[in-house]
Amino acid sequence: MTDAPFSPQDDDDLLAAEYVLGVLALPERLAAEARIKTDAAFAARVSAWIAHFAPLNEAYASVPVPPDLLPRIESRLFPKAAALQRSWRLWLAGAVTASVVGLGVLLLMPQSAPGVVIANLGTEGSALVYEARHDGTHLRVSRVTGNPAPEGQTHELWVIAPGAAPVSLGLLGSDPLDVEYPRPPQGWVLAVSVEPAGGSPTGAPTGPVILTAEL
Repeated sequence: MTDAPFSPQDDDDLLAAEYVLGVLALPERLAAEARIKTDAAFAARVSAWIAHFAPLNEAYASVPVPPDLLPRIESRLFPKAAALQRSWRLWLAGAVTASVVGLGVLLLMPQSAPGVVIANLGTEGSALVYEARHDGTHLRVSRVTGNPAPEGQTHELWVIAPGAAPVSLGLLGSDPLDVEYPRPPQGWVLAVSVEPAGGSPTGAPTGPVILTAEL
């Protein structure tokens, strides 16, 4: 038996698996996240590995939503470093507002109905609402009401697995964002942050998180 060298396709598959497992060093993870936005084939490999590992969650029973959910999301999104203190305060203020208006109302998704709403990021009557739909293979997020981000800024969509760092799914503009993506499992979080034009420069949210919804 000989040790044949990996092909470029094998290397990409291994990189996608390591990205989903969260074992990449920070520079490699940031490079992979940038590639997901521009390389459809690599993004498909990442989606395939997410779907492959998703059944591992089935061994864990569902638990009630804890009352400290928003503070925990906040702590994952914004590490307690001096450079992020201003963003942390903005996010905390947004969380308080969200608790008043009921931000992040989740609409249940029937398993057999394709292309249905799985979450509304915002509530009816909110100044800004994004709607997330899933058809079994693709996630589509579109702005239902409200204005886009101010000039020089953009809205960025994140998915957060329990206990994991946020992963960017793309930028939200005038047109709907379509992502080839398995349906996020129960307990995951969708979030929208305000970022500089072109998206977060760090691979993690840097501006205030203005909308969230837990699945």
